[in-house]
Amino acid sequence: MSRRYAATDAPAVEGTTRGEVVDFDAQAGLGYVRSSTGETYLLHCIEVADGTRDIAVGQAVEFSTVTRFGKAEAACVVKL
Repeated sequence: MSRRYAATDAPAVEGTTRGEVVDFDAQAGLGYVRSSTGETYLLHCIEVADGTRDIAVGQAVEFSTVTRFGKAEAACVVKL
């Protein structure tokens, strides 16, 4: 039987990926990051590592991914 995690307890995928913020709505606190390999991941403002909860479209980032509710999302998003 596989272990199930609560949304906030999902383990990070090993390693980090570089990419760019392609969309971000500051009011909603949600956006998207596109990795250097072309995959797109949901970005929640709480994952911005500097604690500002804000990030500009076009910002280069490094991030890991977690699986929440069956979908991969960006986590630990560091502005470069």
